[in-house]
Amino acid sequence: MQAIRNRFNYLFRSTKGLILVAIALISIVTAAWGMLSGPLKEWGISAVAIRLYGMKLVEAEREGRIILLYHTIAMAVVAIETYLITALVRMKPSQQTSINATITVGYITSLVFGLAFGYFGHNFIFHGLFIAGQTLVFFAGLQLAAALWPWRAEYHVTDPAYAHTRGGVDLERVAFFAMAVVTLISAIFGAVAGSLFGNGFETFLAEDIVRQPVKASLQLAVIGHLHIMLELIAVALTLIVGRWLDFRGKLHQWAMPLMIIGTLIVAAGVWAVVPFERIAHVIINVGAFPTLIASWLLVWFGWRKITAARLAERGIQRAGFTQKLGALLHDPLKFGMLWQMIYMNFVVTAVGIFMAIRLDEAIRTWPLRDEQVSLTGHWHILSGIIATIILLLYADMAKLKGKARQWFGWTVIIAADVAFAAVTLFETKRLYVSEAAQQPLVDISMILSDAGLATVLVVLAALMVWRLIDLFKRRGRWAAELAEDAEAEVER
Repeated sequence: MQAIRNRFNYLFRSTKGLILVAIALISIVTAAWGMLSGPLKEWGISAVAIRLYGMKLVEAEREGRIILLYHTIAMAVVAIETYLITALVRMKPSQQTSINATITVGYITSLVFGLAFGYFGHNFIFHGLFIAGQTLVFFAGLQLAAALWPWRAEYHVTDPAYAHTRGGVDLERVAFFAMAVVTLISAIFGAVAGSLFGNGFETFLAEDIVRQPVKASLQLAVIGHLHIMLELIAVALTLIVGRWLDFRGKLHQWAMPLMIIGTLIVAAGVWAVVPFERIAHVIINVGAFPTLIASWLLVWFGWRKITAARLAERGIQRAGFTQKLGALLHDPLKFGMLWQMIYMNFVVTAVGIFMAIRLDEAIRTWPLRDEQVSLTGHWHILSGIIATIILLLYADMAKLKGKARQWFGWTVIIAADVAFAAVTLFETKRLYVSEAAQQPLVDISMILSDAGLATVLVVLAALMVWRLIDLFKRRGRWAAELAEDAEAEVER
């Protein structure tokens, strides 16, 4: 009984255990529900999976099911980021415990009952539990915002290496706080629209109404909610990675004000979508640049730190370019989580800016289906990049070592980036080939994207199996991580 209690405490009370549970649940959902997607449907595998799972799928309800699926996964990702924030940012142990417990119950309840409602028959008790879980997640966010309040004297900083005001207010903590508050308000932005589903407001996917000349206010609210929640997840992850790498110095002093300003401007732009749709996207694009610059400054700092640490470890004082490059690439986990932030600019940011600038001249001349594919691919690539950064960060936190560290890190980076590049090529294919001549490009891009994503899922499965086996060991890695978490709580 004590052995079970110890493992329960690890999985549901320690930071690494909570993250492990969330990643495991996301992995199960991704693998199981992935059987219903694209190529597998064409091969007949989806039909077999639906019968095997016992799902009850009505084609007219497809949009609602997809929305439920996306929300369950997104809330699990938000939970992971919350665990990381409560572990890395100073707060009272009681606050950390309360926040983690609330969001854990919330996201698991929503995940289980949301998918049960959407895919296994419409038991509205399950839908109520899905909403109840979301409410708990929101309440955890309120607690997190309260715990992050940056104007308490006990959280002031005086170290000149970290960005702060003359009064000692920690600007990094302000950035975390601003992100949390904006996230809460933006969640309400979407919840208001969601509360009216079935009451004169039909469920829809944003890409399906992209060419409607006039959009209802609630439709605009949903579109704004979609954009900003994904943006805020990325902002939160950037701040978390910076905290994990101990971002400091002059670059930190420049980056934090930019992150705060950018977050607030993007939020203002998204909230303005309903009353001022015509200028809202201009405001959003203006706000995105400060956050991007802040992330570049973090990458610059991180890569310099990684390189210097490796060169010092090898005793090299005057290194050449090749030695510096080798030092930078020595650790794929730390290098990778920063590289993905740069890679995002090629497959997400640049494509998004191009589409915005050339919307009427190029994109709107395409068939509607091609524009829908571009939008869907655009959002999915950003989500995928966020997922790979979380995986690399978790593997680093779990202290993956040796060849396993190298194989896991480089496989995730290379396989994922090949897949993202292929999807980018696919979503913009109308720029290169006509519809009549597109098939070879479509075939190659689909093979590369499917192979890349499948490879990431395989190495993720290997990581999960490794951690599962470890849980059965009396003095496994899990026990050491539980002890480390207890020590960290004492230090607080």
